[in-house]
Amino acid sequence: MESETERKTLRVEGALSVDNVQALASMKMEEIPNRYVRPEIDVEPTIGDDVQPEIPTVDLSRLLDERSSEEESEKLHLACEEWGFFHLINHGVSGELIEKMKLDLIEFFKQPLEVKMRHSQLSGDIEGYGQVCVVSDEQKLDWADMFFLHVRPVSVRSIRFWSTQPPSFRETLDQYTMQLRKIADIILRAMAKNLGVVDPDILINKFKERVQSVRMNYYPPCPQPDKALGLSPHSDIGTLTILLQVNEVQGLQIMKDSLWVPVTPLANDSFVINVGDTMEILSNGRYKSINHRSMVDRAKERLSIATFEGPGEGACIGPLPGTERDGEVHYKTMDYVEIVKLYLSAKLDGKGHMEFIMMKN
Repeated sequence: MESETERKTLRVEGALSVDNVQALASMKMEEIPNRYVRPEIDVEPTIGDDVQPEIPTVDLSRLLDERSSEEESEKLHLACEEWGFFHLINHGVSGELIEKMKLDLIEFFKQPLEVKMRHSQLSGDIEGYGQVCVVSDEQKLDWADMFFLHVRPVSVRSIRFWSTQPPSFRETLDQYTMQLRKIADIILRAMAKNLGVVDPDILINKFKERVQSVRMNYYPPCPQPDKALGLSPHSDIGTLTILLQVNEVQGLQIMKDSLWVPVTPLANDSFVINVGDTMEILSNGRYKSINHRSMVDRAKERLSIATFEGPGEGACIGPLPGTERDGEVHYKTMDYVEIVKLYLSAKLDGKGHMEFIMMKN
């Protein structure tokens, strides 16, 4: 059984319970409650319809092919430096497994509320069914429900949260995330090589037990989509995030050149991968984590699965040897537990927490 010490990095002091958004949406209200109204949407610039830049695309099969590896590796490097996000295609995960994961997740969220609530979050914890980082009664809320689980190492799993409905859910999630761990290993090796690190396996071997978690998101239709956010602007704390957009309803937006840029889902079960805060620190700022958010739709629900790769307990995070720029490091070396505390204290609100980790000139 896991101890309090083993779970301390993911505790949220004072995390509060709030209304289920899927239940609110079923009430067919014309206006959303005030706590979901986000005035900042009206003033934050979004890129115009006449210009639609798209995040880069990396082909994993070309990255693994000796004949095209160098060229594709350069594309990966530029994507991480200039965007912090990229599509990943030809990744090798079977379409059958991806489709099964999608169907199982859809079936989970279709269940009656009382069934899903059997897996609800406990006070002060983010794992389980509920919302993200609600820590005050005044805090603005996101128009979404989520189901968060710790996956690897297996010793950190809390089986009470792992739904048995649909019956294949546990096995499907285990197989799916195992395949994504393999993808993460390949990408991390390529990143280390691109950063000029002597040991290309350092990002895999540096941490004794890397942690893998998933956040499964359900964004119900919203009667006022121009006033609500599905997920507040934030960066991700880990090394990498691998996102599967379960249906083709557009919602993800990333911050690029002070503008919000929509990320259009690709066909053929592609993934969207983004750099996390930990990778920004490890790369000494060459690869930066990027603020992103989720929008909602008036008529359609949207579902997605974000799989997070990050360090485990006891990890010490700082710029890797060989990533110095002009002989300097630009980030402090800190215990990962302290980085997580800074992240959670930010209430999923941008990247302000990173200012405490950057070295002051």
